[in-house]
This record gives sequence, structure tokens and C-alpha cells, in this order.
Amino acid sequence: MTRGRLSRALLAAFLCAAAVDLAGLLAGAWAVHATAKPLLMPLLAGYVAARGGPRLLVVALLLGWGGDVALLFDADPAFLLGMGSFALGHVCYLLLFRGAPVSRPLGAGYALALVAVVVLLWPDLPADMRVPVAGYSLLLTGMAFRAGGLGPYAGAGGALFLLSDTLIATGVAQWPQPPAPDFWVMGTYTAAQLLLALGVLGAPGSKEGGAPRHRPRNVRDRRDTRSSPPR
Repeated sequence: MTRGRLSRALLAAFLCAAAVDLAGLLAGAWAVHATAKPLLMPLLAGYVAARGGPRLLVVALLLGWGGDVALLFDADPAFLLGMGSFALGHVCYLLLFRGAPVSRPLGAGYALALVAVVVLLWPDLPADMRVPVAGYSLLLTGMAFRAGGLGPYAGAGGALFLLSDTLIATGVAQWPQPPAPDFWVMGTYTAAQLLLALGVLGAPGSKEGGAPRHRPRNVRDRRDTRSSPPR
């Protein structure tokens, strides 16, 4: 099998696994979700590797897989372990985005969103989760902001990742949830990782392991309660 065919096969397998996972969540079939979810990030990482993408991107996706698996377990230590794995993935993304142009208005918008979310959630978060959630939110928001400098795909991916984890945080805080919260958390998260990967792969210099170091000329992603996480 040629490299091009392999990458297309892996992407198709990822999309199929994502569809099965989301269908399982809508149907309330936890066994389907628990089977399909751990396949997502390895398949996407394989697609990136087959495309010759940067190693840091592969590592970021595999750290996402570690977080996915940890959050399948119904326990606070697993939740913290999963958060830590995702946080390391965000560090990898930030390293990939270094040197990409930044937008001050976008940064101001993300900063306001971070402050608003943390201030509103803080009183309703369990005491032992407040500092970890606030620290993770700061790192995630920084990643989403820097992703915007890499183009529309990565920018949308960063925003969806922020939305997905905000939905999880509202579940931890025991806020009212939208219908089928598991579906929305996983849908936004899966789309976020795919868009981030596509954004990095399409960026100049991505084959060398990161975003461009100079400004290009045309530069314009737990269940519904704390006790049962979907991611």
C-alpha cells in the first residue's frame, strides 16, 4: 500500500470510528462508546504520521488518547490524570504554534472568555478541583488563541477544543446540561483534534516539525456529570 493510500485509509477509519462513537452516545450504548473512543486518536495520529506530519503533532494526539482512556474511568484520580495528559498535549500544540502570527483582538477575546468562565464556575466547582481546572483552562485558552495564527482550520480546532472542555467543566460544576451532553462533548472534541491536525499539516514548515518561524506574506475541539465523564 502506498503512503497516500495508507493515509486515506487511516483518515477514513478515523471518520468511521468517530461516527460509530457519536451514534453510540446518541443511542446510550456506553459499550459502543467505550470501544470506539480509544481508537480515535491512534487512527488520527497514524494518519498524521503517514502524511509525514511533525512528531510533536503525533505526540499531542497520543497524549489526547491517554486523556481519552483515563476519562473512561469513573473516578476523580482518573479525571485529574486525564486532565494532565491533555495539558501535556496542549504544551505540544503550543510548541507547534510558536512563531505563528498572533492577533491582539483575538487574544483579548480569549482572555475575557477565560476570566468569565473561571469566575462563573469557581463557586460551583468542588474545592479540590478549582485550582486544577483554572490552571488547565489557562493552558487550553492559550493553545486555542495561538492556534488562530495558523489559519482557519487550526483556529476553529482550538475554539472547538475550548468549547468541548468548557462543557465538561460545566458538568463538573453540576450546571444544567444541554440534551445529549456526551454527544456534544465528544463531537466538538473529535472535530477539534481533526481540525488542529489538518491546520498543522497545511501550515508552511509543518514537515519540519512546527509552525513557520516568520510571518508568512499571506497569512490572513466526561459525561454529563462529574461522576461519569465522556472524555
